[in-house]
Amino acid sequence: MSRRRQAVKRSVIPDGKFNSILVGRLVTTVMVDGKKSIAQRIVYGALDTLAEKNPGANPLDVLQRAVDNTKPRIETKARRVGGATYQVPMEVTVDRQTSLAMRWLVGFADKRKGVPMKQALATEVMEAYQGQGSAIRKRDDVHKMAQANKAFAHFRW
Repeated sequence: MSRRRQAVKRSVIPDGKFNSILVGRLVTTVMVDGKKSIAQRIVYGALDTLAEKNPGANPLDVLQRAVDNTKPRIETKARRVGGATYQVPMEVTVDRQTSLAMRWLVGFADKRKGVPMKQALATEVMEAYQGQGSAIRKRDDVHKMAQANKAFAHFRW
């Protein structure tokens, strides 16, 4: 991390189809090697699959609820005090909560082998929407880790 100056925060461009910032961030998270059109195809295909599975629900609402369910509220960060390294529980900023939730959803969708990425992403989002799945388990693990290290909270600064 640079000690010189704070990095400039870039604004997120909403996607073209839904005009949603959340979908735009998801496309950016899915994107590999700058191939945005492929990432858009994957995300839009996953949202179409969600619309087919839930005819009554709006796929954007399903995605929003899945991301909200996956967001971690607290996490641990390593702090060196003296000669020892402690895992200190810290509150997570809103922007980082969303980034971690999307990264976990996309990461666990990518780990599903033998399934096309848009199908895997739709399944992962649907499971997170229902409050289960790998991303929710990851969030719970992060919360448990922070809870276990509550004794070191006084090292927070």
